[in-house]
Amino acid sequence: MEGIISFGTKRSYEDFKKQIPTPVIPLFDSIREFCFSLGDKVIEDIRMHRVVFCKSMTFRWFADVEPEREGVIIKIQKSRKDPIQIIQIKIDQEISEITQTIKNAFEEIH
Repeated sequence: MEGIISFGTKRSYEDFKKQIPTPVIPLFDSIREFCFSLGDKVIEDIRMHRVVFCKSMTFRWFADVEPEREGVIIKIQKSRKDPIQIIQIKIDQEISEITQTIKNAFEEIH
């Protein structure tokens, strides 16, 4: 018996990428690659309009990345008690401006 319970097919990043405006794809890809570079415990959760990066199977998210017409909105969560930080990155900006913030959130999530 194959697939006794099915919740539908999980979307792949390649499927999600089709809805990102073409000029934003390199920026989105570089943020995604940076999140994965943080370690083996990073899990990518593809949602309808955004990609959420979590730490391990506890699914405590540290970065919620949503494409826009002219850039990306990143919501960063360090803990459940701290307010969520929202950063907007434009196509012409370098992600080096926010990588340390993302890395700190990843390291502080329990």
